[in-house]
Amino acid sequence: MRILGIDPGTRITGYGIIEQRGNRLIHIDNGALSTRSGDDLAPRLKVIYDGLCRAIDTYRPEVVAVERIFLAHNVLSALKLGHARGAALLAAANAGLPVCEYTALQVKSAVVGYGRAAKPQVQQMIKTLLGLPEIAREDASDALAVAVCHAHSRTFISRAPDQSTANLQGKS
Repeated sequence: MRILGIDPGTRITGYGIIEQRGNRLIHIDNGALSTRSGDDLAPRLKVIYDGLCRAIDTYRPEVVAVERIFLAHNVLSALKLGHARGAALLAAANAGLPVCEYTALQVKSAVVGYGRAAKPQVQQMIKTLLGLPEIAREDASDALAVAVCHAHSRTFISRAPDQSTANLQGKS
């Protein structure tokens, strides 16, 4: 399964593409879509949308994993982040791709095993898990982490017992 991970931001949106083959995770590509903070919001969102559409067209992922909005102290920052997420979700929806969302806590737990891990720990683990020659740029590394989180979560969910069956068996 090919997974596109996205770390949305209005200044920099990171993306990372991995492929899951059995238990192996293979790095396909990663990068960052940068916009100029002095520009109006609409053209910046177009840069994000167009860049993600190009990545989708080029790498043909089967699913998109996006980092969920965190609680921000600055309402304006959270609103702008929501716009960037919207551009990412629209690119996925227009391509007909399913979207899964993960919190930063879920991503760190899936990648490092600890939800409060520091960013350098996550970057180093991504480098190790994907066999990268060097640590990827911060935003791209975060996007790769979201993709890895989806791969690990998908594997876990597919191996988990059916809860509805377990509940029914417990009530007999």
